[in-house]
Formats: sequence, structure tokens, C-alpha cells
Amino acid sequence: MLKSIVNAPLIILSSEDNVAVARVEIAPGTALDGYAVTARDKIPQGHKMALRPIAQGEVVRKYGQVIGYASSDIAPGAHVHTQNVEMRDVALAHDFCVDARPPAYLPEGQRAMFNGFERSGGRAGTRNYIAVISSVNCSATVSRFVADRFNRQGGLAGYDNVDGVVALTHGGGCALNTSGEGYRILTRTIWGHAMNPNFGGVVMIGLGCETNQISAIMDMYGAHEHANFKTMTIQATGGTRKTIDAACEAVGSMLDSVNAIKRTPQSAAKLMLALECGGSDGYSGISANPALGCASDLLVRHGGTAILSETPEIYGAEHLLTRRAATPEVAQKLLARIDWWRDYTARNQAELNNNPSFGNKLGGLTTILEKSLGAVAKGGSSRLNAVYEYAEPVTERGFVFMDTPGYDPTAVTGQVAGGANIVCFTTGRGSTSGFKPAPCIKLATNTPMYERLQEDMDINCGGVVTGHETVEESGQRIFEKILAVASGEKTRSEEYDYGDNEFVPWQVGAVM
Repeated sequence: MLKSIVNAPLIILSSEDNVAVARVEIAPGTALDGYAVTARDKIPQGHKMALRPIAQGEVVRKYGQVIGYASSDIAPGAHVHTQNVEMRDVALAHDFCVDARPPAYLPEGQRAMFNGFERSGGRAGTRNYIAVISSVNCSATVSRFVADRFNRQGGLAGYDNVDGVVALTHGGGCALNTSGEGYRILTRTIWGHAMNPNFGGVVMIGLGCETNQISAIMDMYGAHEHANFKTMTIQATGGTRKTIDAACEAVGSMLDSVNAIKRTPQSAAKLMLALECGGSDGYSGISANPALGCASDLLVRHGGTAILSETPEIYGAEHLLTRRAATPEVAQKLLARIDWWRDYTARNQAELNNNPSFGNKLGGLTTILEKSLGAVAKGGSSRLNAVYEYAEPVTERGFVFMDTPGYDPTAVTGQVAGGANIVCFTTGRGSTSGFKPAPCIKLATNTPMYERLQEDMDINCGGVVTGHETVEESGQRIFEKILAVASGEKTRSEEYDYGDNEFVPWQVGAVM
């Protein structure tokens, strides 16, 4: 950021930019000393103002990158937004691996620690839940009844180390092709959640006649039932009431062993962080996202893993990631996912270069290119070590990418299936999301929204916007919050018990 003076009216992000971002609302006719420009229009907070003339068809630049093209002549001091900026296809130059610097890993003895639940395979949980997973929509109600008996009817009394019983239910599981992509994604998502280190026990419930057979999933992954992993179907068990009773008995049989697991010191290298943004605004790419990027880089230095996702929301900025790819193969895999999305959107009569949402536009974002350039900042500057398909197990350490939709619940569902045990969620508009079993830390991009929704937000990054805090200082605060939450400190979403409705597996392909 070239100009970050406290209370200065404009933020200029690159010397190449022909627009600046309003730090505060600017009234028409305001002479902006030091910028050699006078506001022609009202510039809402977080929106863009032209610094110099921009001719029709000329590139509009922010972050030193192309965010769109002038659809009409734009005078200096004018409000730059959807009324005078349009999207066009952008030919991006992809230079593979040129910015891929090996991480400066800290020695093990110097790595940060958190108090977590030790699991098999060198993993650790940040929470200690028991899962009740429905294989199909038809067993969703039974799964919820089971969770409610423990969470709301006193079934966990005396089990202080058990964070709760989570019912993971969804709207699919039948009427799909078992050889198709949608089936592979659903089974991968369900199994990934069952294996997430934030679960100490799992009960999986089906109806019995559905396409998504539990036995097939077990065979697929070479799994077998044991004391803390039980399965059943409603049809074989004898109906709703008998299945609820049987599932409650199964959960009850796990409580002693799950409760016996205590928090112990664990290396930050066992943290897997899902990076997510929702309800973005014009400050997202200036404050919370780059601050989270700094925290992501810190986690990588300490041996941990950070997962960037939301492929439609890195579109137009993917060239920044291919430059950081560890190998040409990693870069090519990312571009292959972009190509898959071009085909996917075309098949569904949509466009990948869609405009931002209604709330994004109100917050000052004009094109998907602008949103993507800000969204990529969540990934910091670390080397991109791997690219994963949706809900694939994340096995590489460091900074990685997972192909997901931009829809927040579906994106995080995929990341948690991949192994994420904690989530950081940036927002400029406000959010109430939670993502059981992974605790969700919500980061506000601007102070007015933080103050308005303070009971729902965990950290305010608005000091970066006002110039009272650097991106690095904000990133350090986020990193310290990650360690505290991983050690058991409750997030705002957890205080409200959010997270029971955000398990949303990606539905791809025909439902028949």
C-alpha cells in the first residue's frame, strides 16, 4: 500500500493504478489535497474514484492489475463502478514457478504450540466432537434427533471433554449415477468428514435402499466398524424410533473413551487452516484478506497447512498463483481446474466471469477480476505446493489450493473433508456462519461493520484501512487467535452454536 496515512481520504494500492479506494465517504466537490483531484461524484466508503482520465475501452487498474475496462469515458474524480466499468476476457501471462520460494520453516523446537486432541497418524483435533452422519437425505431427520438427544436433552452431562454431537445431514445420496463425478464427490466428502481429526467417534446412518450405500463407502476406503465407528440403516434396524434408540446407544457407548481424550500440547504443524471469504467489500483485498495471508504465511513457517479455495473467485488472478507454484505440474493442475470450470459453467448456461454478488457491489466491488485479486491475498506469499480436487485428502504441508465453488458452505465443506481442523472467514458485509466440526474465526474488513456486528465477529482488521495498524500486525493478531481457538477458546459462532446447517456437499451432475 503506497499511501496508508491515518485518516487520509484515499488508499492507492499501486503506482500503476488509475483508481483509488475511498477510506471514508467523499462528498462531491471535495478537493483532495495531495492527490491533485477533486471528487466529481459522491464516492461511498470502500468504492473507487478515478485518479486521472480513463478513456472508453481503456484498462482500469487496481492492485497494479486489470480489474476491467472503461465502458465510457471516465473523468478524474468520478465514481468508478458498474455504471462505467465492464468485464472483458483478459489474456493472462502465466509464468510458472518464478516466485516459488521455499518456505523458511522454523526448527521444530521454535514452532508455536496449541493444546489439542492427539489423533492417530500424527494428526490433532482442535475440537472433540462425535459425528452422526446421514448417507442420504432420508436419514437426516433421524440423525438430527440423535444429536438433539445429547446436545439438548442432557445426554452429555458429565462428559466435559466432549464438545457435542454433530448431525451432518444433506439433501442428496440417491438418484445419482454411481460411476459419475457427483457420486465420487459425495462419498469423498462424507468419508473426509468421518476421518476429520475433530471427531473422536462416528455413527453413520442410512435408510437402506439408497444409491449411496454405506457398505460401498466402507469397501471403497477399506474401513471396518470398531468401538468408535458404527453404522446402521433405518430399514434394517426397524424404523425411526428403533434406529434413534440404536444410534443413541452407539453414541453413548463412545462417550467414555471420547471423553477420556484430554487436550495436550501439540505443534502448530498439525493445524490445517481453511481460508475462506464471504460477503466481500472494497476493503477485503486491502485489510482482512492480506492480513489473513500474513497469518497463513506464519502458519506455514511453523510447519502448518493453509488451504485456499473458491476457484470461481480466483478466476482472473490465477496467474499470481501459477507464479508461486512449486512445480510446473502444480501450475498446470490449477489451470486444468480453471478449464474444467469454463466447461462446467458453459454446460449450465452460465459464465465464469460473472459479476460479484449484490452485497459485493454495494461494498464497492465491480468485477470478478477485482474480487479475485483481493481473494487471492488470503493465500499470502508462500509457495503453492499442491492443487486438490474437491474434498480430496490434503497430504502436502504448506500452502495448497482446493478446487471448490465460491459458495461458502460448500467450499468449507470441501476443505473440512480435506482435513481442515480450523477455519478463518473474512467478510466485509458480515457473516453468521459456523462450520462444525471446525471452529470458524470471522475477520471483519472494516471497523463500522465490526462495531455493528461485534457480537458475531471475532477480529477487526479495520485498523489496516484507517492506517492505525499494518497488515503484518493484523496478521500476527490473527495467528495468535488461531492458536487460542485451536486450544479451545470459543469463537463467536460457537457461542451461538452455529454450524449445524453448513454441511453442504457440492452437488455435481444429473439428479435422476
